[in-house]
Amino acid sequence: MMRRSKKGTVVVSMALSTVLLAACGAGGRDDKASEDGGSAGSTTGITDTTVKIGAHYPLTGVAAPGYSEIPSGAKAYFDYVNSKGGIHGRKIQYVVKDDGYIPTNTTQAVNELVQKDKVFAVVGGLGTPTHSAVVDFLNSEKVPDLFVSSGSIKWGDDPKKRPMTFGWQPDYEIEGKIIGKYIKEKMPNAKIGLYLQDDDLGADGAKGLKQFAGGQVVKEVKYTTGNTDVAPQIAALQASKADLIVGFNVPSYTALSQLTAMKLNYKPKWFYTNVGSDPKLVGELLAKFSKGSVKNGSSALDGIMTTEYIPGVDSADDPWVKLWQKVWKESGGKGELTNYRIYGMSQAYAFVSALQASGKKLTREGIVKAIEQNGAKWKGPQKLPFRYSADSHLGISGVEVVEIQNGIGKGLQSPMVTDLGDAAIKPDAGTAAQAPNASGLPDDIKATE
Repeated sequence: MMRRSKKGTVVVSMALSTVLLAACGAGGRDDKASEDGGSAGSTTGITDTTVKIGAHYPLTGVAAPGYSEIPSGAKAYFDYVNSKGGIHGRKIQYVVKDDGYIPTNTTQAVNELVQKDKVFAVVGGLGTPTHSAVVDFLNSEKVPDLFVSSGSIKWGDDPKKRPMTFGWQPDYEIEGKIIGKYIKEKMPNAKIGLYLQDDDLGADGAKGLKQFAGGQVVKEVKYTTGNTDVAPQIAALQASKADLIVGFNVPSYTALSQLTAMKLNYKPKWFYTNVGSDPKLVGELLAKFSKGSVKNGSSALDGIMTTEYIPGVDSADDPWVKLWQKVWKESGGKGELTNYRIYGMSQAYAFVSALQASGKKLTREGIVKAIEQNGAKWKGPQKLPFRYSADSHLGISGVEVVEIQNGIGKGLQSPMVTDLGDAAIKPDAGTAAQAPNASGLPDDIKATE
């Protein structure tokens, strides 16, 4: 269940009455050593039967469409895990706070999670501008900052500077590299126009793409979030005669770009980052922004190219999607299973993997060590392996280029892996591909202890 406090905090109840205590900041063993003889380390947020984690998401505001569904997916999987007894005897308590995608709100929300709710870790905090406001605070407080919901490289490229922070999804730079190489090889005559969000999403994506296809770029435009008039940007792309627009943008700006191009009778080929290419959500936004003049908005995305790194609702026969359907049916809330809820479940699976790998003697320092030592080998719904090590806290190592046809992504090439900078791009060897266990839990992961 969910209940909203007067301050806008959403507390997601995971272990019935115990979460009522958790929401008030109760629980947590001695910060120096665990009661069962574990090594020294912070055990804030941990009891013998529970582990309390927190997250910040835009449950309201301009970024709420789609993104507000992610924590409901995570909650469903945590509920599912709890129904099976939890991990190492501990059930997961999950506290979600609404930041409205406003960095000052994020600062307040995360301060409350750490200082009042006393969470063990922050898991899946969403947004580059929002999480940037709290990442240094979390590291200074030595709070595990796990699997940030953003593809900025800052979550994992410098573990010495941010030792507690880990990315999860592919970063924007490697996505841009793979897109750029694909265009260079498959569309060498295309005149590229770049449609960029004016932050790390746009900058990192463009950097990666230009490494391979920079010579084909004829125009680059940027938009600022909050300004919904993108007519000047789309008109500039049209004037440049760009015939392939590559967008590193969020879903609402995919819809705005499509609607504006329709009004201008501009018909280039489109290639959007996976961040902004969910057909169902973009279709709904397009219908909304057009005030109903576009009846079937999702069809507007037919023929666009994008990337994927986890299977979505369009892959009904995938064993992971079958598991997520089961989880949502048994433990989910209202509404249908969506790609955003699958994102939340997939991310939650990674956190449960980290708990499993950490063993019974759980500490904040221990879970960081477990991810560094074991995370690169974890199987899961991700199509490509993680890059976790002591030297890199970056997440999934690549993407698959697809074309959307009737709302379904059709693969255009094998999933590719790479890393930052000059790292080569190559086909993945299938190291991450594995069906889930019958239990639906990552119980094949051995603890470090």
